This record gives sequence, structure tokens and C-alpha cells, in this order.
Amino acid sequence: MAVKDQVIRMLEDNKGKTISGEQLATSLSVSRTAIWKAIRQLESEGYDIITIKNKGYQLSMESDILSEHVIRGYLSDQYPVRVYQEITSTNDVLKKLAIEEQVPEGTTLVSDYQTGGKGRLGRSFFSPKGTGIYLSMLLRPEGSVIDNLILTAQAAVAVYRAVLKATGKQLSIKWVNDLYLSDRKVCGILSEGQASMESGRLEYVIVGIGINLYEPENGFPEDIRDKAGSIMGKKSGAALVDRNLLSAEVIREFYALAHEKTLAPEYTERNIVPGHDIIVINGKEEREAKALGILPDGRLLIKEKDGAETPLVFGEVSVRLKGSFH
Repeated sequence: MAVKDQVIRMLEDNKGKTISGEQLATSLSVSRTAIWKAIRQLESEGYDIITIKNKGYQLSMESDILSEHVIRGYLSDQYPVRVYQEITSTNDVLKKLAIEEQVPEGTTLVSDYQTGGKGRLGRSFFSPKGTGIYLSMLLRPEGSVIDNLILTAQAAVAVYRAVLKATGKQLSIKWVNDLYLSDRKVCGILSEGQASMESGRLEYVIVGIGINLYEPENGFPEDIRDKAGSIMGKKSGAALVDRNLLSAEVIREFYALAHEKTLAPEYTERNIVPGHDIIVINGKEEREAKALGILPDGRLLIKEKDGAETPLVFGEVSVRLKGSFH
């Protein structure tokens, strides 16, 4: 482990407390110069480290850097977590790791910023630095795609539970893969997988989650300004939330729910779609319908204009509440 990684681990374990350079050097069996260089490097990476003359170094209590060490510390089960300050797309990188390195189930990537965040249906996902959490989790489930349709819904419940624990905020769920606070989208989920052409069985599934914890100080881009929202508002005026804790709670809740074969009750209880008139979007085609309810396997039961009842399957279509931007 690099000296800087060992230094930040010690500072994080003693957050808000001062540790002398001599103590750090002795504990890590390195020179004081090596400690000084590590501190400078950590500061350049964005860590808020306070230097107290003749006393040592202290990691500010308000430091908000995502940390592999801290996330792992919150988890009782030690999932292989990798943290990036910048990445193209957590889904794309994890996909490459799943195929080329055969990393195990439970491997999770967490990033502070994505340069190429992905949404459903080929859309991009706005992933600015310092305001959200972008993570992807790997499963190697048994069965086919049909056998694992509820994974996206379980992920939505995992986010709902994690946000409630970490912030006290109760989100709403929109079938199939978005979470809202009031009338603004604050989280999107993208599930991707690969199946064997011969057996039809899944080789892996990657569930990517993007959470807008804070609103960027300059606001959201114009093309999503009327739709996107944040859980806590602008960071400058918000109560600070431990992003490492929130990440850990999402990871814990998701992997627990992923192996459940029944849909978590919150997915139905918190869903804003049933009971509303909706527009079903299938490619370039749109049609009006009435959302009746969520079926036990997570499909959305709708009533067509001709009175026929049709179950909609995850991934096949999108829905929008009629008369709103949802």
C-alpha cells in the first residue's frame, strides 16, 4: 500500500484529531519527508487536511472525499470495493473487469465523478464532481434474464432504504428505475447484463446507480433543469451527509435484497405510478393507458384503451405520468 494511502487511513480513523508527523512516520516506518510528500499529494487530490504548526495533521470533520477505507469500515461484509475520484462510467469499467478479470460477485465501483455516465436507452447521466454518488455493483446470478427481472426494482428499494437511514428523507419510486423527491428525479438506475447465447443463462449483471445528493452550485444543465433534483439541496446551504456511509448503506441493502426472490414491499408501497393515467413509450410509439398496480414479479399491470389488461416488463418500455414531465 502506498504511503499516502496508509496516511489517509490513519487520518480517517482519527478524523478531527491531530496526529503528529513523527507519530505517522513511526507508525508507518517511513521518513518525515515521506509523510510530508504524502500530505501534499492528498491535499492535491482534494482532502481537507489541516496542518497545525508544531503539532501535526488533522483531517477536517467536514472532509467529504469518497474513501474505499471508510466505506469498507462501514460494511460488516467486506465486499471488494474500489473507489475512484474520476471515471468514465462505473458500469463500463466494471463490465470490463467482469469479462477480462473475472472479478467476483460483490465487486463494487464507487466514483465521485463520471465523464461518461450512462442512463437508460442510450441516454447520458449527468455526473458532476462532489455532489453525488455513482456506483456499480456486480452479480453473477443463477438463471436467465427472465429469472432476474426484479433486480432493478430491488436496487430502487436499496436506495430508498439507504437514503432514509443516512439522511432521514423518504423518496418515492417511479416504475421502473427512478427515485424522486417531491416532483424531481434524484436517482437513476441502469441494469446491464450478459447472457450465454447457448444456454440463455446470465453470466453477470451490473447494476449502476447514480444519486444526486446535492444540487450543483451553478444548477443542473438546462436540458434537465426542469426534471432533475437533489436530496439535500445546494451543498453550500445543506446539512452535510456522509457520502461514504450512504454508499455503504446502498451496497449493504442491495446485495441483501439481490438474493431475495420476492419483491421488497417498499417498491409497491412507495411507487408513484399505480392509479395514474400514463403514456407508454415503446421506441417511437406512444400510447395512453391506466396503471393498475405492481405485480409480485415487479411488472406493471396496465389497462389499455380497449379495456385489455397488459403487464409491462422491465426494459421493454418506459412510462410517463400523463400531464407531467415524469
